[in-house]
Amino acid sequence: MKRKIYNELLQWKQKSNGKTAIMIDGARRTGKSFIAEEFARNEYNSYILVDFNRADTNLLDIFENYLTKLDLFFNFLSLYFNVRLHERNSVIIFDEVQLYPKARAAIKYLVADGRYDYIETGSLVSINRNVKDIVIPSEERCIDMFPMDFERFKQREQRQNTY
Repeated sequence: MKRKIYNELLQWKQKSNGKTAIMIDGARRTGKSFIAEEFARNEYNSYILVDFNRADTNLLDIFENYLTKLDLFFNFLSLYFNVRLHERNSVIIFDEVQLYPKARAAIKYLVADGRYDYIETGSLVSINRNVKDIVIPSEERCIDMFPMDFERFKQREQRQNTY
């Protein structure tokens, strides 16, 4: 399903050249995770999807213990997800990042490292409890995602009527 936000993600990838992460903010159940993963699958050689809603203690330990040692951090992340990362042609998605604010705060250092691109998704990311004790990184560009509009529903309905 084609979403308008996909073009915004393409523009971000082309213009940012790894200098900014992108935060997809929006209401719950609007397709943020879906579009982030679809974009990653189509536009990069490989990607890692870190879903903080499902993160187990082993994954959180990687974040807790190695965010300051990026070589180890990327190696352990790659092993955990069994994904080979390619410098400047892989993206790491932090899904539901509001559930783990330390990952969002780390964007500053991850972007500065320059090896990979970063997409964050979240709902209610600006609520005080979701940004408590972190500095919002200036290396983060935020775009809002909305539910499908009438134009999208109409196109979808037209396609369904042709079958």
